[in-house]
Amino acid sequence: MAFLIGLIMMCGGGYLLLSRIMVQTNFGFGRALYSWGNLPITSGMILIPFMFGVGFIFYNARNLIGWALAIGSMIAMIFGVISNLNIRIVSMSAFDLIVILVLLVGGIGLFLSSLRGKR
Repeated sequence: MAFLIGLIMMCGGGYLLLSRIMVQTNFGFGRALYSWGNLPITSGMILIPFMFGVGFIFYNARNLIGWALAIGSMIAMIFGVISNLNIRIVSMSAFDLIVILVLLVGGIGLFLSSLRGKR
């Protein structure tokens, strides 16, 4: 029974905590993702080697340079999007925060103690 109650408390507290987090992005095709010296590299510039890589792949699927360009560009794009995320917690009262933390941490404790077993 403690397992089920702990699991419900843990899921409820985790849901309430995650519902209070806002994620926004500044991502855009003209915005600089990286810089190489004084040269800003935008996400539009990252698409250029991607296009060449896809062209090489369609011309010859065994071309390693094409695969390296396409996969490297996609990895750079993913890291650029993740690095431009703004994560903030929405304002809440102290009571809301205490309830969320008691549910989450108490649920984790109850859940883990039920897994330990009886001695």
